[in-house]
Amino acid sequence: MYEKDLKGVKIAILTLGCKVNSYESDAMMSELAACGAEQTDFDGKADVYIINTCSVTNIADRKSRQMIHRAKKENPSAIVIAAGCFIQASTEKEREALGIEGFVGNNRKNRIVDIVLECLRKKESQKAISEIVDVLKEKEYEELENLDKASHTRAYIKIQDGCNRFCTYCIIPFTRGHIRSRAPEDVIAEAKRLSARGYRELVLTGIHLSSYEGYGLNSRDALLRLMEELAETEGIERIRIGSLEPRIITKDFAERLSKNKKVCPHFHLSLQSGSDTVLKRMNRKYDSADYETGCRELREVYDNPAITTDIIVGFPGETDAEFEETCAFAQKIGFSKVHVFKFSRRRGTVADKMPDQVTEEIKNLRSRKLIAIEEGMGKAYAESFIGREQNILIEEKEIIDGKEYLTGYTERYVRCAVPAGEHECGELVTAVGCRVKDNVLFFDH
Repeated sequence: MYEKDLKGVKIAILTLGCKVNSYESDAMMSELAACGAEQTDFDGKADVYIINTCSVTNIADRKSRQMIHRAKKENPSAIVIAAGCFIQASTEKEREALGIEGFVGNNRKNRIVDIVLECLRKKESQKAISEIVDVLKEKEYEELENLDKASHTRAYIKIQDGCNRFCTYCIIPFTRGHIRSRAPEDVIAEAKRLSARGYRELVLTGIHLSSYEGYGLNSRDALLRLMEELAETEGIERIRIGSLEPRIITKDFAERLSKNKKVCPHFHLSLQSGSDTVLKRMNRKYDSADYETGCRELREVYDNPAITTDIIVGFPGETDAEFEETCAFAQKIGFSKVHVFKFSRRRGTVADKMPDQVTEEIKNLRSRKLIAIEEGMGKAYAESFIGREQNILIEEKEIIDGKEYLTGYTERYVRCAVPAGEHECGELVTAVGCRVKDNVLFFDH
């Protein structure tokens, strides 16, 4: 595919952060492998280390720096390249202090082959190779694709980049830029290639999926049409949607979506807080009533859909009463899964400078309480499928309590365990669940 030769070059990639980063790391590695590079483990000796960084919080920044230094320590003679959001948000002085050979900002990851080759050619140079642009001025979607030939069950497809929301706690609009959407025909073409390689389930991912603007349509119609076209892809059994904004869910959207039988009844609706006063300080574009309406619309057209979410505890100024509002609201909605995050200050955001920062001790207490509530809701949701026939997409073998199982997920993203021996990874298995342990639905009668 390339005239560029990386034959014999051992490359290790470490991904930090979100599913979009994972998709982009896989795409970068597949481009490098197509030039002859050999992927190796990050904990071992490599010729080139690539760290695809995250910058969503100060903690993510620190982890990014730690992994960069770890790579340099692992093999001092290796080329180390840092890519992604942490690099995009850093200053030139901060990048120089890292003492590494290369930097790749967002919307330039499709240049990874040229950057690696240039770093290798200039290995003795004192000046780092840098490909960083002002993403707030970028208007074109960066086309990337995972060319890996392996056979798996679930594949992510990135359809969108950037965000225009500017929530007060979030740096992402500054590291990813404004909204850019992938051409529908490119998404469909990738889906067909993934199906031909054995994938059965597609997961649509992006920085702000609810802003997808394909076909020249509004976001609701564009997403619906894209999923309708994806459903026609032979071999694809399931389509799963990544995180959505609550206000995209209307009665018409839910009804039209429910007619597409390949779309999984699993919806991740970002909440962040169940308190309207906290949501306002976060600059979220909805309130708890909007959120509840969206959940109701989904439940009116789907049988027991999975509704999952993210919640931040300890946002600046969050009072005990506001936190209790969040707990009560979460229980009222009845989530199947909640990702609980303790607020982490991020330099460059409005929330970092807000008064009444909550102490770590209080954040820890609130996090533990909400996680306990979440575990109870998750258990109740999994138990609601005992005695009901389920379709499980088998993904891997695992040893649980000393016994070998095949594990996978239902359409509603309930984790399941089927006794090994009769089925293989990649199969769609139909069975009746009999018990739940640790929120896993077992099928061993």
